[in-house]
Amino acid sequence: MINGLLDFPVWGLVVTTLVSTHITIASVTIFLHRHQAHRALDLHPVVSHFFRFWLWMTTSMVTKQWVAVHRKHHAKCETPEDPHSPRFFGIRKVLWEGAELYGQEAANPETLQRYGYGTPEDWLERHLYSRFPNAGVALYLLLDLLFFGVHGITVWAVQMIWIPFWAAGVVNGLGHYWGYRNFETPDASTNLIPFGLLIGGEELHNNHHAYPASARLSNRWWEIDIGWAYIRLMQILGLAKVRRIAPKIRIVRELATIDLTTVQAVVRNRFHVLALYSRSVVLPVFRHEWKILAPADRPLLKQVKKLLLREDLTLDEAAYQALGQALNLSAALATVYRFKQELKQLWSQSSATYEARIQALKDWCRRAEETQIEALYEFAQQLRGYKLQPA
Repeated sequence: MINGLLDFPVWGLVVTTLVSTHITIASVTIFLHRHQAHRALDLHPVVSHFFRFWLWMTTSMVTKQWVAVHRKHHAKCETPEDPHSPRFFGIRKVLWEGAELYGQEAANPETLQRYGYGTPEDWLERHLYSRFPNAGVALYLLLDLLFFGVHGITVWAVQMIWIPFWAAGVVNGLGHYWGYRNFETPDASTNLIPFGLLIGGEELHNNHHAYPASARLSNRWWEIDIGWAYIRLMQILGLAKVRRIAPKIRIVRELATIDLTTVQAVVRNRFHVLALYSRSVVLPVFRHEWKILAPADRPLLKQVKKLLLREDLTLDEAAYQALGQALNLSAALATVYRFKQELKQLWSQSSATYEARIQALKDWCRRAEETQIEALYEFAQQLRGYKLQPA
């Protein structure tokens, strides 16, 4: 039969294709990413094996390979060893040839040995999924042809390009190139516009790099993480157990005492603290200085704006010179930039005791309040009341 056993109309084929690709995305984000790579949740063995079987049939990806490549991406992010950084490969290469970059790194035995630990090693994995990775997609093609006839070729082709384009291309490419940032992470990760229904929450890439071990990728109320919705449903049904999510913070201005809980909250949420500092201190001071500086000095100020705000930008000699010249023009900008660097030392000195960190934060807030820079004073007041919200 030319139309296959099901003889679906065009709209039926479209719906079938969207459902199958959506299951694949859910399998990637829930099983491969959050469960296997980051251990953010536990899955019931039946659910875990369904995801593994579905991915074998629809993508030919081997769990150990995917996990190893992704973990190396986090460990070597934005360096020459990053398997798919647009900063080194270029956005065009990662966007359109992301699957090829993944394949090259997945074939690296050293990567698999160092980063592929803890992934399935059972009989099925050793004798079927890893040994014959392409057998699954061949089986899927036969099933598409059986059920949908010649149209099954199109259904199969869309399924085959779905993950290479959306995950390997869009998330790994645009997710480190274009978008907005909730957190000032030391990498170039960004959140993309709401593609949530197509990428399962993976578009919230900056949130993920700020809290890699979180089972929930959304951070703001309007961000869509459909993968998290499925995890919550499985949790209710007893099919999943969430191990970690990103902490929520609260700022209690009435609490003027800096204690251990304050330091723990600041250190744990350091990327949020830096983003808050950029938005509430650096940016207002920058705008004020822009207004009062001579027009001839404004091009230099504009040139260094991103250097003042973004944590992921590497500074070469020319950038250092430009930044130094701009800070010489404005004592206020020089002050808030210096205080930002001093704040970062609070968590960079891992050998310091908590007592030393508490005292360092107290001293930082006191000196910030004495600068007579209103934005810096207000931020120091906020930081005094920075706490983790009880779960």
